[in-house]
Amino acid sequence: MNLLFGIASALLLVSLYPGFSFTFLAPIALAPLLISLARQRTWKARFLIGELTGIVYWFGLCYWIQFVLAKHGGMGEFGGWATFLLFCILKALHMAVFSTLAGPLIRSPWATLAVPALWTGIERTHGPLGFAWLTLGNAAIDMGIPMRVAPFLGTYGVSFVLAMMSTAVALLVLRRPRIQLAPLALLLLLFAFPNLPGYTPGREIAIAVQPNVPQDAPRWTPDMGRELINRMSVMSFESATAEKNARLLLWPESPAPFYFEHDVFFHNQALRLARDTGLYFLFGDVTFGPSERPSNSSRLLNPKGELVARYDKMFLVPFGEFVPWPFTFVNRITQEAGDFIPGQKLVVMPVGSHGLGPFICYESAFPHLVRQFANEGADVLVNLTNDGYFGRTAARLQHLQLARMRAAENRRWVLRPTNDGYTVSIDPAGRIVDRLPPFESVAGRLHFNWVNQKTAYTQYGDWFAWSCLALSVVAAAAFSVVPKYTAG
Repeated sequence: MNLLFGIASALLLVSLYPGFSFTFLAPIALAPLLISLARQRTWKARFLIGELTGIVYWFGLCYWIQFVLAKHGGMGEFGGWATFLLFCILKALHMAVFSTLAGPLIRSPWATLAVPALWTGIERTHGPLGFAWLTLGNAAIDMGIPMRVAPFLGTYGVSFVLAMMSTAVALLVLRRPRIQLAPLALLLLLFAFPNLPGYTPGREIAIAVQPNVPQDAPRWTPDMGRELINRMSVMSFESATAEKNARLLLWPESPAPFYFEHDVFFHNQALRLARDTGLYFLFGDVTFGPSERPSNSSRLLNPKGELVARYDKMFLVPFGEFVPWPFTFVNRITQEAGDFIPGQKLVVMPVGSHGLGPFICYESAFPHLVRQFANEGADVLVNLTNDGYFGRTAARLQHLQLARMRAAENRRWVLRPTNDGYTVSIDPAGRIVDRLPPFESVAGRLHFNWVNQKTAYTQYGDWFAWSCLALSVVAAAAFSVVPKYTAG
């Protein structure tokens, strides 16, 4: 029964995100798991429940990884499922560790604070320990009240609020003394935080090009590359001509092997396009450094056709741009996969007197990276993306939800040019303002404004999440050895 309770929490957590989006369940999603943990007295039993819960959770949330491995990694159905299951087993260790430590905390008098702190702290470790994706807080992206804390504590603060509610539900079911629910009064402080910004129309215009290049195309030839570059250039010029007040021209993360430094045709075409449109031109390409290993890069040209800046992606996609250590047997998904090297320096690109922060694709899953762009002077954020490898799975909308949270945390507009959808502009409250039709070859306008005010999260980062982790681990150790704290 306790194991079934854990699996129930896994299914509830999966249901919060696209493609279910039952976000009203967020305040109770962790409750069944916490109830089961309170009934387990041995750490081994809690670890096992947590591990199995985590496997079900990651299997349901990231089922699309199997599709990517099978279709684009050349592993076939069986190889894709086997590798994906191994991924789920390893990622479930986070849930197993949480469950192990949450046992003594859920039985303590301070469970209403300690358990959410542990959950929040464990969430912060996903990025450094392998793979980051959606947090519990992401489920609240359209919830006005919980989202008020996002500009102050980031998505982790929102996770804390939702986990606190789940803990309270679990304590009620366990018939714990009502005094232990007293910390819930802290949720009244949510009303003291300012509302997220109201909608303000964007006065600036960016032209985004969405080429809709299929990612299952045969190996690229120079002729195919030139044809694509010509097509995207024509789309860019026609849209720029129609939009006299546009300021930026945006191409997505490289949808095909684009080599600005090594391909004379692409190099000259990009320079000519910037000059002919009179726009700042941001695009993705592949760069080779002194080691001759590639980097996934973005470049900005000014209206004179001069190179302004280059940013090399710092957080690479597992299986797509590098193969994690336990999976060295996995085939490469992209032509250079397994060879890419991460960038070493954050770059804010100057656009006249303003700054532009270009984070690339999967980097939207790293709040601590994106907030540094805003802190270093980016007045608008641009998420160059290629979701073509996801097919028609829920991964596309999950990825979009990450970008929406980054906008709300930093109160910045986020422009999101993609290969085949969803190409959108997102306002500083995380609302989608403009959207190009997905799965079509199209170019269109994205409105935005330059914003230079910094939120508390932008300036101070993840101090809250790291503090939660440290304090909850200490508390778990204390409550596990002091009998008077394990109660009733």
